[in-house]
Amino acid sequence: MHWDVEALQADVDAQVDENRLYIVFFDRYGTSLVASRDVAADRALAQTSQLQGAAGASGPYAQAKDVYIAKRIRRVLEVEVPIFISDSDQTWGSVKLGLSLEPLDRQVERTRLVLILIGLGGLLLGTLGASVLARRITRPIKDLAEGTVRIARGEFSHRITIDSRDEIGGLARDFNDMSDKLRQTLEAIEEANRRLVQSEKLAQIGRMAATIAHEIRNPLTSVKLNIQKVRSSLHLDEIEQEHMTLSEEGIAQIERFIKELLNFTRVSDLQKARFGIDQILDESLKLLRDVLAAKSVAVERRYARGLPEIFVDGDRLRQVFANILRNALEALGDGGRIVITTGLAETEAGRRLRIRISDNGPGIPEKDRDNIFEPFFTTKPQGFGLGLANARKIVEQHRGTIQAALPGGRGAAFEIDLPCEGEP
Repeated sequence: MHWDVEALQADVDAQVDENRLYIVFFDRYGTSLVASRDVAADRALAQTSQLQGAAGASGPYAQAKDVYIAKRIRRVLEVEVPIFISDSDQTWGSVKLGLSLEPLDRQVERTRLVLILIGLGGLLLGTLGASVLARRITRPIKDLAEGTVRIARGEFSHRITIDSRDEIGGLARDFNDMSDKLRQTLEAIEEANRRLVQSEKLAQIGRMAATIAHEIRNPLTSVKLNIQKVRSSLHLDEIEQEHMTLSEEGIAQIERFIKELLNFTRVSDLQKARFGIDQILDESLKLLRDVLAAKSVAVERRYARGLPEIFVDGDRLRQVFANILRNALEALGDGGRIVITTGLAETEAGRRLRIRISDNGPGIPEKDRDNIFEPFFTTKPQGFGLGLANARKIVEQHRGTIQAALPGGRGAAFEIDLPCEGEP
């Protein structure tokens, strides 16, 4: 057999890749015949046979090592095996292969990472499972304990949310029922206290109003008559006549205040009859039609059809709606808009007839929203602060409610709820 060096060199160069980094052929004497180009100049790799001196006697050789190839150090498994002639135990030479260990190392690292992740995932799932199980057992008890403490502090609106159907769930539902009843009782007590305070205020104002009516009305009437007598004199010039007119207007304003004060404090029985709410609202608008026309204010009526009649004092309710409409007119500029809506509403007190009056004026400041129904509270330079207070008194006499609602945009809105069913 003869060595075809050129053909062997071509085969070696063709076989070198990322996995087979170098190939070297030695003859039977350990002399390098062919080596791949990357290691041809490396004496340790290309010209040193690990089987030299033991040809025919030693088996394959293998060793992991670091070698410098292509301008960097590579981790390789160097393997050298003898080449035998057919039907002979003599070696003809040997071939050395440099096999890259980097793919194997990367695979080992990936396998190691996967195993670590599997272990961590199993640990995490086990921990989460144990935590969920423990929480499922202890959370209802903690929620129940926390809810009990909050209810004991007076937070009756707090709800204990437990969906289980065991004893703890039944206890939570009992606590929620107890909380609702306590909250309703507390609201009833607060409402009773408010009415008691309001009654005391009305009693004090009533005593004051009686004193004012007695001490002021008679002298004021005398002053008014004397001013009218002086004004009828032909000796007054234009300026003096103007002063007399201003005095009469001041006296009229005092008389209006006394009248409103007496109306507010006077507790009289309601003269009830059956009315349609549309009729009462339209009659209230008629009282203000001159002002509505003068300011070019548009009124939009959104009356629901088929509403039941209500058993009320029509004159008193007309006074309520007129007060609210008058306030809206005073707040609106020329060309404003008022919307009156009627309909039915389901409330905690049952089915109610709801009247909503809204405008597109400047609205009610947030700081004044809780005080607008208090007697003598007003933001107007010429108001007495009794209009809305009197409106609330009349509505509550009818077992209804009145509140300043959110307008849903620019302006102010009031909602009045009245019972649908009354005395026959």
